[in-house]
Amino acid sequence: MTQTYVLVTGAWHGGWAWRPVAERLRAAGHRVLTPTLPGLADGDDPTRHQLSDVADFLVDLVTSVGEEVTLVGHSWGGYPMTAAANRLGSRVAKVVYWSAFVPAAGAALIDEVPPAYAELFRGAAAASGNDSIVLPFAVWQEAFMQDAPADVQRLVFGLLVPQPLQYFTAAVDPLDGATARAYVLSVDDVALPPGEYGWARFADRLGVEPIEAPGSHEACFTAPDGLADAILKA
Repeated sequence: MTQTYVLVTGAWHGGWAWRPVAERLRAAGHRVLTPTLPGLADGDDPTRHQLSDVADFLVDLVTSVGEEVTLVGHSWGGYPMTAAANRLGSRVAKVVYWSAFVPAAGAALIDEVPPAYAELFRGAAAASGNDSIVLPFAVWQEAFMQDAPADVQRLVFGLLVPQPLQYFTAAVDPLDGATARAYVLSVDDVALPPGEYGWARFADRLGVEPIEAPGSHEACFTAPDGLADAILKA
């Protein structure tokens, strides 16, 4: 059965990051939308929007589609996706988190990462002059895309845009209990270190068994076949 997927990017990315996966979902007969979220287009002003504006954007997009959709969110994208899903109700068939944050009551993303990351984010934003965060390349290389050659790591890193700090410091309500949900977990994803702060806790928070996919936090580039298969399974 044909479905409509709306793929929601994580921090620092635009809709372009989903293209390898989107092509595979389309080849399977599905409609796929890959929006670039407010504040994350090349040249956007990082101070212009709040997290609520991103949720508003997604609500407007899904409403304009005029049919039921499956939302898929990556990493930070779990926050605006959840906020939008709670407002969209029956317009959403399912919410799929891929190595994504699952909001808890009163907790912003910066509360859900290891303290060293929180310190890094706040320090980078303070030094930026516009409250935005750029990841150090070494962090990207070692923790986000460690399964790619160095030239590919540098190519993708060069496409990333500054992330507004305020997107990491705002909380949203947890996912409505009536909403169907799934969690896809990339098995080599160490962007959050395994253990107390690892990704596996978020599947537990949703009350589901994770669906495993190959690759790192950037499996949309390094393992798109397996990631697309996992999304279709979800």
